[in-house]
Amino acid sequence: MKRIFALLTGMTLVCALAACGGTQALSGPEQLQTSQGTSDPESAGPSSLVPVSIVPAMSEDAAADEGHRVLVAYFSATGNTEGVAQNLQAVLDADLFEIVPEVPYTGEDLDYSNDSCRANQEQNDPTARPTISGTLENPENYDVVFLGYPIWWGRAPKIVYTFLERYDFGEAAIVPFCTSGSSGIDGSLDDLQALTASARWLEGHRFNSGASQDEVAQWVNSLDLGL
Repeated sequence: MKRIFALLTGMTLVCALAACGGTQALSGPEQLQTSQGTSDPESAGPSSLVPVSIVPAMSEDAAADEGHRVLVAYFSATGNTEGVAQNLQAVLDADLFEIVPEVPYTGEDLDYSNDSCRANQEQNDPTARPTISGTLENPENYDVVFLGYPIWWGRAPKIVYTFLERYDFGEAAIVPFCTSGSSGIDGSLDDLQALTASARWLEGHRFNSGASQDEVAQWVNSLDLGL
């Protein structure tokens, strides 16, 4: 009887020690890493991943419907018109497109005192259409186009004619602006308007060189475009 009791007691001790050993085995670092997931995202199980909310991408058409699309297109030979155009782009948060001549204008090309300089020859030639470098994508998508240029002998440079003949803006509103020391913008508009079939032309504005962003913003606000 004592021998049987001793045997049962021994078996109980063995089982208890085995249970304690199993508990200690689960406390090791490797086993904890396995049960809780590793830091490697590729080897981690689904339960260790953080849920991510997925936002469907907006289509181009839907993005266009969010508001008016505005373009500031400009030609600038000396940088004066470019400064106004950049201020406009900042005020309007618009797309910006520079009308770049395929053959750049040099200082000699812009020597207006020389009748044979390139600028004067182009202005005196009704058929002159300087070639533009680069391409404007999807011009038909714009609702409002601000068109800027310097005044050369009372008119827009002929490269602006090239631009309007090359791109069809449909029924967009075109808002002209120019830079000039003295000449106004009105004398340049008739020829340009004749190059667009359906566009609505709004009143233009002349800026002096170095026009500030505040000056540009005041003009934009006066237009009441609803942008």
